[in-house]
Amino acid sequence: MRPIRHLAFVVNRSKEGAPALVRELARIARAEGVRYKLTSRFPPTPGFLRGCDACCAIGGDGTLLGVAREAALAQVPIIGVNCGNLGFLTTFSAEEARAHFAKLLGGALQVDPRKLIECSFGRSPGELALNDVLVKDEVNSRLVRLEVHADGELVTDYLCDGLIFSTPTGSTAYNLSAGGPILHPSAGVIAMTPICPHTLSNRAIIFRDSVRLRVVSRSPDSRLFVAIDGRRQALPANSLHIDIAIAKRRLLLAQHRDYSHFSVIRKKLMWSGGFSAKR
Repeated sequence: MRPIRHLAFVVNRSKEGAPALVRELARIARAEGVRYKLTSRFPPTPGFLRGCDACCAIGGDGTLLGVAREAALAQVPIIGVNCGNLGFLTTFSAEEARAHFAKLLGGALQVDPRKLIECSFGRSPGELALNDVLVKDEVNSRLVRLEVHADGELVTDYLCDGLIFSTPTGSTAYNLSAGGPILHPSAGVIAMTPICPHTLSNRAIIFRDSVRLRVVSRSPDSRLFVAIDGRRQALPANSLHIDIAIAKRRLLLAQHRDYSHFSVIRKKLMWSGGFSAKR
């Protein structure tokens, strides 16, 4: 990655240690001659990232998700610094950021283009999701019947609590909690995982990245909503279906040059074979 000369900070001030950390990193940026601007709003105001070489999101994965749409539209790489818990997306710890920030500003990063889902309904423009799109009845306790089509062909109808449509990046989020598969970030697929399906044989389905999916409610008394990376949106009353596909844009995620997805998975999910040799 080329050296960073103009940087945007997006900081979640509710995260313990984040306000102090952004002050430290801003001092390093000044010492390196890097111009910067700062906001604690996420999502940031439209156009905030325009003209920046990179965005440093300080907080947790939710903070980074809040910046993802603007970063994808501006094609600005995101450097995620974790002050939260798991941090699958914010792969730099606070300690790593302090120790290596000058080198990161100098370009000691690799940029990984991550696929996004585009979701549209009614006459609304497409919304972008880095992790997932959730389709559900607005009454949490109610089952909903959802019919799914892939490229115009009926897949099946589901009686379930909802459906999760996940990118490979988001496969370790809600999709994983609902029993869906873990996908490598470079995989060209969409995972569809039903939530508590009434039919036990209903399981996650993996679709190729060129698929165009359509979800139609077959519950006449239901009112659906969608949650796009956790941002809930009610559907217009006249909306008959929800369209989902892989977006043309990519999110540029900046990472360690020696980043290993499986190393992160092993660490964050505490994977182990559980074998110990007998003494």
